[in-house]
Amino acid sequence: MKNKIKYTDGPIGEVKVVKDFLPPPSELAYREDTVKVTLQLSRASVDYFKKEAQIHDTPYQRMIRRLLDEYTEHHVH
Repeated sequence: MKNKIKYTDGPIGEVKVVKDFLPPPSELAYREDTVKVTLQLSRASVDYFKKEAQIHDTPYQRMIRRLLDEYTEHHVH
């Protein structure tokens, strides 16, 4: 920042109160209802998800879970 902001105790002009629209932390830190399963996948599939997960800095299991969730959501409705 080139220009520093100088704060004073003077009038600040018209103020508008904004309703709090952000969710509480408890809603942001939820854990999905999950079930542990044993599943055998092809090495090629696991290698692919591990590579993509590393690129996107996320666990590969989460990517597989989201893929299955999307598939399920698409076919349920």
